[in-house]
Order: sequence, then C-alpha cells, then structure tokens
Amino acid sequence: MKKNISILVGFLISLLTLSCNNSDKKHVHDPSGDEPKTLTDSLEKDIDEGHIVGMSKIGKLHNTQKEIQRIIDSIGTLPAKAKAAAAPYLEQLNKAIQDLSYADFAMDKWMTEYDMDSAKTDLQRRIKYLAEEKLKVDKMKEAILTSMQKADSLLKTRF
Repeated sequence: MKKNISILVGFLISLLTLSCNNSDKKHVHDPSGDEPKTLTDSLEKDIDEGHIVGMSKIGKLHNTQKEIQRIIDSIGTLPAKAKAAAAPYLEQLNKAIQDLSYADFAMDKWMTEYDMDSAKTDLQRRIKYLAEEKLKVDKMKEAILTSMQKADSLLKTRF
C-alpha cells in the first residue's frame, strides 16, 4: 500500500512538474473562476478546502459518536434475550464507533503534523510535500465523510 502511494505521489509530482515546466511562475487554471494560481497555491488551496470540509463535520462526528455510545449503553441494559437479538446491530454500532474514532484521529494527526511552511525555499521539495499532504487530507476527508454516512445510515435503521 505504501509503495502504491509512493508511486502515485511520484507520478503526481512528475505530472505537476511537467505541467508547470519546473517553474512556480507558470500558472494553473483555477476552474472556480478565480484568477489562475501557481501550482503551489493550487495545492495549498486544495489542502485547505479538504481541511475545511473535514472540520465542518467534526462537531457532528462527535455528536454521532455520543449518540451511538448511548445506544450501545442502552443495549447493554436489555434483558439477555433482547441483548442477543440486538447482537448484530450492536456489532455494527461498535464498527461505526471505530470508524468515527479513526476519522477523528486522522484529522487530529494530520492537523498536528501538517507544516504549511515546509520547504518554502525549495520548489521541488515543496511541490512533493504539498502533493503528499493533499493525498493525506483527501484520505482524512474521505474517512470522515464515509464514517459519518455509514453511521447516519445505521442510526436511521435502528434495531
């Protein structure tokens, strides 16, 4: 898996380097209608947007974790027969808690490790760093959105 990510990052860097002709002065078209930006500006913008999407869901993620934990606790108070009947649902709830916890952890880890000033004096290293961080923030954002969607769906289908 790590090898695949390294290959993908290498490919991205090669593609980005070719598209900017080894110069940060070349511009990348911004489809949002804003003025064209440098490659590093575009990567920084993508990273920032991914971070914003993830952060906008964190409050709901925490509330969903609490709601699922409340249901798990409630199932724990049921009589043995009802508890046994709820076992498959309980298993799904526990998996949802794990997924939500991982997404929350991924956000915290990424935010702690991200260095927006990394390699500012070395363009090639900067592009490589930002490309890698974009992959990380995309993975983190996907973990948040996917775990939230699955948890919401699970809560709607209550036992």
